[in-house]
Amino acid sequence: MEKAILLAVAASFCTATASVCQRIGASSSEATGFDVWLVFRLARRPVWLLGVAAMILGFVFQLTALHFGALALVQPILALELLFVFGYLAVASSTRLRVKRRDWLAAAAMSAGIGLFLWVASPSGGRLHAPGSLWLLSGLVTFGVVVAALAVAFGLGRGASRSRRAAVLGAATGISWGFVAAVIKELSSHLGDGIGAIFSTWSPYVLVAVGAATMLLATHALAAGPLAASQPGFTVLDPLSASLLGVFLFGEHIRTGAWDLVGEALALAIIFAGASALSHSCLILGEEGDPSCLPGQYEVQAQRKQLRVPGYQPAESSSTRHREPGDPVVNVGSPGQKRD
Repeated sequence: MEKAILLAVAASFCTATASVCQRIGASSSEATGFDVWLVFRLARRPVWLLGVAAMILGFVFQLTALHFGALALVQPILALELLFVFGYLAVASSTRLRVKRRDWLAAAAMSAGIGLFLWVASPSGGRLHAPGSLWLLSGLVTFGVVVAALAVAFGLGRGASRSRRAAVLGAATGISWGFVAAVIKELSSHLGDGIGAIFSTWSPYVLVAVGAATMLLATHALAAGPLAASQPGFTVLDPLSASLLGVFLFGEHIRTGAWDLVGEALALAIIFAGASALSHSCLILGEEGDPSCLPGQYEVQAQRKQLRVPGYQPAESSSTRHREPGDPVVNVGSPGQKRD
């Protein structure tokens, strides 16, 4: 069990590193619409390729952890990815953003909530293969969610902020990764039948196609806005959607006793509370230029930028505003008095 725990922690650290590196690589390539060539442009950047390598390594650690431990043990530990991401962001942003205690509490609440839900629900049992009709329905629903998210992010929601666009795309990406996990489960049931049997089924081909499309969607989410906005969708909705698909497709069972349902409802409430608090995090608002999240000279610059925005009304007039260090001194006299 100790090996499974250590490997799961290593997997969550690698996937967090992957998100951070890919966000750094994609941060200067914000797309105004869905761009199928975005991945190919980013592939020229070493830091983005480092993120892909870290993601693959995290996947290997996760598979190895599942070899030494049960899914109910490994999956909750993988939720630590969100805390690792916030740790990276806190260190990288320490000189220009104020990471407050509530930001850490929100991230910890979401990680604890998803871990608690998976531990209480403990999906188990089920069949090896799902009927084709259920796969078709699940695929259509997942595709519909992705199309709706793209419409909100790039079409109907053109006036939305960068952080909101990243959050919407991150949520759709998490759901898509959950569908990929279900396809991997289907594929894994053929591993003992030999190479020929594996490639005679539909699952490896669907895995390549859906995996590539989800990778492209994740890239758009990382390029759209702050990592703190998109990462919760990756971390939380991936295992949640995978668990729901496990029940729907493979007939897996989750605990439905009275106290189990109470625990699952409590876990979901913790997740939503953490998400609500996280939406006001300085790691999100700071990248949008909120002065309250910017220390020192950055706060002054943001306030001046807001004053230049058409229609912006400051809380107090410029003559009574508190002067910050470094602000130019302007002598205001009577209309007929000459200024120095």
